[in-house]
Amino acid sequence: IETLIEKGSAYAVEGDVYFRVRSDAQYGCLSHRAIDAMDQGEGVEGAALKDDPLDFALWKATKAGEDTSWDTPWGRGRPGWHIECSAMAEELLGVGIDIHGGGNDLIFPHHENEAAQTRMARGGELATIWMHNGMLQMGEEKMAKSVGNIALLADVLERWGRDTIVLFFCTGHYHQPLRFSDETLAAADASVRRIREAGRRLAPGSSPEDLAPLRERFFEALADDFHTPRALAVMYEWVAEANRRDGVGDADLREMLGVLGLENLLDAAAGDAPDAEAITLMQAREDARATQDWAEADRLRDALAALGWQVRDSADGPSLVRP
Repeated sequence: IETLIEKGSAYAVEGDVYFRVRSDAQYGCLSHRAIDAMDQGEGVEGAALKDDPLDFALWKATKAGEDTSWDTPWGRGRPGWHIECSAMAEELLGVGIDIHGGGNDLIFPHHENEAAQTRMARGGELATIWMHNGMLQMGEEKMAKSVGNIALLADVLERWGRDTIVLFFCTGHYHQPLRFSDETLAAADASVRRIREAGRRLAPGSSPEDLAPLRERFFEALADDFHTPRALAVMYEWVAEANRRDGVGDADLREMLGVLGLENLLDAAAGDAPDAEAITLMQAREDARATQDWAEADRLRDALAALGWQVRDSADGPSLVRP
């Protein structure tokens, strides 16, 4: 903050310190906003102290009733929201970090302000690449604790399994919203089963050379801002073509799945089917559920987990999958 004041990019007034937004010629480049169309959202009280309504707080003077504050050359107070992140990032990672991420609701004003204050204080960029993810949506709203429409990860994992969740996230581009619903998860689950089934027909070893262009297109899609939906579409083309042949080598598919953290689908496909003991435990669990003996059902589920099986419940009845 002192450096910004010395360089003319910040000023103190009545114990507050504000960043002078118009001192940064690149302000607005990250969020692609025209500077005169911005609103820092700091309220009437803050606006009255600013040289320019666009300016934002770097330091706030202590108010009555606040119990967290520090002594500074400008009086006792606390840091503003944005300067905290620039300071922590610089302290732990330095200036010019490779990737700075966050939700797309933070692009403006938070990340725009982080970038500006570091740029003017240090003469360089805080981050080389800024990546912003879209939000999970339930219905028409984003999933959020404040809205009350959350799903607990432990519950989702138990119902759908790890592989289905990983593939589900790959079905949407990370920058866009992603609809979380039984329908979208069921579609991802069907794709997981489709890949496992294809894996059972593959042979260990090199894949045919004429399928190499599909592998190349898969990695081109990922190189294009990690476009996982397009990469999946290409991988499904590879699977469809391999299904038309006998004894296709699994190397290409194994490599593609490995990048997505799903190589285990081929290992599971090559593994053994549930044995008699597992089938018996699954049926016993179903019987316990039918009589609402939930404690016994949970005990049998845990027994199956100890054998390396996860129960998948559906309208068609239970099935066993590798977790």
